[in-house]
Amino acid sequence: MSDNFLLNMGSGSATETDAVDETTPDASFDLTTADEIVDGDEAGDDEGEVESPYARPGQWYVVHTQSGYEKKVQLNLNTRIQSMNMDDRIYEVVIPMEDAVEFKKGQKQIVQRKVFPGYLLVRCEMNDESWFCIRNTPGVTGFVGQSHKGQKPTPLSRREVETFLSAKGDGKAAPKRKTPKLEYEVGESVRVKEGPFADFTGTIDDINVDHMKLKVLVNIFGRETVVEMDFSQVAKL
Repeated sequence: MSDNFLLNMGSGSATETDAVDETTPDASFDLTTADEIVDGDEAGDDEGEVESPYARPGQWYVVHTQSGYEKKVQLNLNTRIQSMNMDDRIYEVVIPMEDAVEFKKGQKQIVQRKVFPGYLLVRCEMNDESWFCIRNTPGVTGFVGQSHKGQKPTPLSRREVETFLSAKGDGKAAPKRKTPKLEYEVGESVRVKEGPFADFTGTIDDINVDHMKLKVLVNIFGRETVVEMDFSQVAKL
């Protein structure tokens, strides 16, 4: 993992339980970043540039959800925001997605897949009311970056926000290449060379030789998450 992106697990551990009736913070994670917020001169304010999602009102926070229920939790949270009149403090609820190329019956298809299964990004003004609205949404199991009860969650840095919300991909298939020799093994540690996880290290969980794909366990927000990658996207340590 690069020096520009350091995520450390907190003192607790995540649980996959529904948090509807909870009214106290979840001390599951501690998020530490090495990057300070860059100022306007470094961010680049040239005319014509696409607005950074970091420049929008509020700050971005990571919310952990029950795995596989990200869309349902997103809908639940948006419903609560409207019913509790919180839209002036909770602005966006995002499931980070990226474009991926798949071949089905010989046809190339561009599909979208989750960058961080089990997590949502929420942009809001963090106070007691917005925390309560988010934390007690069905399916939410906690905030990332909250190591002590009563402590406000840690927002993402500018670099993290721009990395996580720009992982769309270009929808292009990788160039054709010769079938490589099987040089990887399940359980082997590798370094990610490109994409939103560049410079992360992980462990190979599964190998698909026919499609030249690997499933790699990458430590994200203090939890191991399975990410599918091409052989060419990783390198041996």
